[in-house]
Amino acid sequence: MCLPTWDAVLGYEEKRDKVIRKLRAGYPRFLLHPATARLFAEAEKGLADNGMKVVVFPTRDVAQRAQRFVEKRSRSASRIASYEGLQALIVSEDDFPVAMEYWRYTGEIVSSRQAEHILQGEGNSEFRTTSLRKRLAKLGDYSPENVYVYENGMAGMFAVHRALNHLLPGRKTLQLEFPYVDAMRVQNHFGNGVVFLNEAIGESLDEALRRIAKGEFSAVFCEAPSNPLLRTVNLAAVSKACRQGGVPLVVDDTTCSVANIQVDRYADIVTTSLTKWISGRGDVMAGQVTLIPGSAMYSELKEFFDDDCEGGSRLYASDARVLARNISGFAGRMRKSNQSGEMLADFLAAHPAVGKVWYPKFTTPKLYSAIMRKGGGYGGLISLLLKNRKKSAKFYDALRISKGPSLGTDFSLACPYTLLAHYDELEWAEGCGLDRHLIRISVGSEDANDLIERVREALDSI
Repeated sequence: MCLPTWDAVLGYEEKRDKVIRKLRAGYPRFLLHPATARLFAEAEKGLADNGMKVVVFPTRDVAQRAQRFVEKRSRSASRIASYEGLQALIVSEDDFPVAMEYWRYTGEIVSSRQAEHILQGEGNSEFRTTSLRKRLAKLGDYSPENVYVYENGMAGMFAVHRALNHLLPGRKTLQLEFPYVDAMRVQNHFGNGVVFLNEAIGESLDEALRRIAKGEFSAVFCEAPSNPLLRTVNLAAVSKACRQGGVPLVVDDTTCSVANIQVDRYADIVTTSLTKWISGRGDVMAGQVTLIPGSAMYSELKEFFDDDCEGGSRLYASDARVLARNISGFAGRMRKSNQSGEMLADFLAAHPAVGKVWYPKFTTPKLYSAIMRKGGGYGGLISLLLKNRKKSAKFYDALRISKGPSLGTDFSLACPYTLLAHYDELEWAEGCGLDRHLIRISVGSEDANDLIERVREALDSI
């Protein structure tokens, strides 16, 4: 999808017909891929009575979790039926949006390739997941048996949340620093809730460390660095408190990727959206959960994930093949993104029209340096704010690069992040430091000088 103008972004969020009817596809957890929508429609024809809707899930376990979520929220009955090797949750029209919330928040979805194959009556050819796990493990110097591959990053994160609620029930989680939107929603909607520390610094962090060391939480979640404010938590201090309190530390390394940072010396679990830099093409979704053998809970976690992710992968075979193909370009892609990202961040920081730049080189640099790999860089994700916020729309409209809500592709992407991720809670987001005019740029593999000239051109237009 592309949202080429500021007004198109607003139209998308406000569900204006002139924008929505032009969309043919979107991020698959948010907008159904056309093939997946057809699969839903075919299942509905065969399984649902009038006034009922169908959401198709990959397995019965997933469908049952979705059913419990819907029935808890709506207090109305639903049923599950098999459909072409998948599982269909049949709900009322009123409950359909709630079922789709489960689809979005948890990421436990049917991929478009799987939907296409079922619609075409084709079987799923086998794919050796062992080789994929080995290749992913090699990127971070992990053991392949500790790497688990999920449908997407959120499905992996949700699995971690389920595991820790199972092993340490009755406790809330702790989220350090502002996270990706649905990471917070999973913690809010499932389990026992979340305590959120927006800025993990100073006295607030000291108090959180004391609570962690007392074993108050079922887990501590953070991103390193955070998205979109590119802040890095003091992982050494947090890890020490977690080990004192027996609280697992879950670190997501997606923003700058395993090529640039190493967090396994601090984390009990590392999560990664493979959809982003490691795939780099924007044509497949996948997620990774990595267990760290040094964790005190390693054996219990290993038992859970061996059962939850049988064979080490829940990724549809055709998606696994595409991901395996895309991994080959990862190292080169990151070298280019590191180099071009740093050059663009330096340019933006020095430009008189730019009010603020968030980038690991400038934002909590000492804490980022503590987790940077030897030979690593600062990544390709940059957030910026113009001095004159009223000119943000004009700058965005004039910027001649691709525009969409993802990151980590080998082509650069821009979006007004706060508007896209937090349109229904803008005042809250701004209270957390995310200005509604914040623009995020994911730097791809294009020539750095050409990219800088495109950004300069857009700045000159305002």
